[in-house]
Amino acid sequence: MMKGKGALNANLKLSLPPSAEISFAKFLTESGTFKDGDLLVNKDGLRIVSQSEPEAPPLIKPSVTDNDNQLSIEDFDAIKVIGKGNGGIVQLVQHKWTGQFFALKIIQMNIEESARKQIAKELKINQSSQCPYVVVCYQSFYTNGAISIILEYMDGGSLADFLKNVKSIPEHYLAAICKQVLNGLMYLHHERHIIHRDLKPSNLLINHRGEVKITDFGVSAIMTSTQGLANTFVGTYNYMSPERIIGGNYGNKSDIWSLGLVLLECATGQFPYSPPEQAEGWTNFYELMEQIVEQPPPWAPSEQFSPEFCSFISACLKKDPKERKSAHELLALPFLNMYDDLDVDLSSYFNNAGSPLATL
Repeated sequence: MMKGKGALNANLKLSLPPSAEISFAKFLTESGTFKDGDLLVNKDGLRIVSQSEPEAPPLIKPSVTDNDNQLSIEDFDAIKVIGKGNGGIVQLVQHKWTGQFFALKIIQMNIEESARKQIAKELKINQSSQCPYVVVCYQSFYTNGAISIILEYMDGGSLADFLKNVKSIPEHYLAAICKQVLNGLMYLHHERHIIHRDLKPSNLLINHRGEVKITDFGVSAIMTSTQGLANTFVGTYNYMSPERIIGGNYGNKSDIWSLGLVLLECATGQFPYSPPEQAEGWTNFYELMEQIVEQPPPWAPSEQFSPEFCSFISACLKKDPKERKSAHELLALPFLNMYDDLDVDLSSYFNNAGSPLATL
């Protein structure tokens, strides 16, 4: 096991090429602080220096002294890498004084300016988000050319990990999962005016308590127009809505399309859009995009699923976003409440059905 400051810093060292250093300099102060607008991140943590978004206080106070109650990157021992992607890695780390586990997301900053600005937005969203259905961000640091984000550790991994073990998820469990995701989307869409843009099984995390939380705002952004629309082209292509694929304006209903595909995949055990015959998977990006735009949307087979589930999926997968229901409207559909009498226990399901709970 790697211990202490050296363990974390060993993963944070970065050598930038000269061209990147010149471009990156605008995002730094002489003191070694990542800066973008009112966002300041250095080795002591993240601060937002504006009246509209006041500095968020630390959410835990691990120090044994009264004079030092701030989280420090040096207070964590690195255990192991538990994820990779989106320009960085995610480590399981343990707080030295409390023994509590956290996830440490490390993003190397030798990337283009637009991506750095997107990370600045992600940090602002994370720092100010307070919702039981969104993964908690405790603090962020800038050290040795990398942003380190201390996140809530979800010990069940992602819904994508879980699906590899169970193959498919029964309806009554899906209803309980969907309720939590929709509550998270309600918060993002209606309270924060945020489009996630990358909703997929690997960005829905679970834990042994049966909780399901939305994570990874690396490709999300605050909706800036009064209509709540955006015209940027980012995110995971497989789960992308038709209006985004054709490059048009889109709003938070694009996340609802992605949710519909995720639920249908969980129910059937396979991605809803079938690849060409005799192909094991999609190898031609354009063929998949064309099918999403040109062909009728997928549906839940009525011979396999309840009418309520089929209707719910149909409400999500309308090709015209104006016909799709919002997160608030979806929460009122019969599918989400038809299994309430069963007292569905997601905690037991996740723990007994193959959830890859992390061990040391």
